[in-house]
Amino acid sequence: MLSTGRPDPNTSAHERVYRGMRSRIMHGEIAPGQALTLRGVGREFDVSMTPAREALNRLVAEGALQMSSSGRVSTPELSNERIEELAVLRSLLEVELASRALPRAHMALIDRLQAINNTVTEMIARQDAVGYIRTNLEFHRTLYLRAQAPAMLAMAETVWLQLGPTMRALYGRLKRKDPPQYHRLIIAALKAGDEPGLRLAVRSDVTQGLKMLAG
Repeated sequence: MLSTGRPDPNTSAHERVYRGMRSRIMHGEIAPGQALTLRGVGREFDVSMTPAREALNRLVAEGALQMSSSGRVSTPELSNERIEELAVLRSLLEVELASRALPRAHMALIDRLQAINNTVTEMIARQDAVGYIRTNLEFHRTLYLRAQAPAMLAMAETVWLQLGPTMRALYGRLKRKDPPQYHRLIIAALKAGDEPGLRLAVRSDVTQGLKMLAG
């Protein structure tokens, strides 16, 4: 069938709901174990049930949401074993992404990372858990984009998505006020072109918080 050239309103609505919900989950705006309804999601995004259902089903398939046998959709409550598994995945993927980004780490990138890290520090001082998670992931994504490995980055983002609500629970509980020391080590290693130092700093950064959560 020939395309009319007009966007499918259901497709665009579905994409808007999907992206909006995906961002909220990844950044910890929804607590672990929170139930979501088609009616509630539809009302929030001002869409019908169909695009709301399509978006939620897509997020269930990505592991961002879970669906019970009765059809109840909620954010996951992760076991310690699952947290440990996702921490290992983060370490493997993100260390490799950082390593691949290193040869392309020009000074403009390093300055950008420093500016983002200043915002991360501000969010911690404010005890803004969602703001912290958002800017922390922006720091990592900005570095990993330089790796020019989109499939690997997409896999890392899927792990972030599954961890979002749990990370919110962690940082809400810890009430930490100290800036992340490993970000400074990541920036220093990038400036020095120190690949072993970079790999160690990234591995430490992505696993430390999750170890505290699973402890």
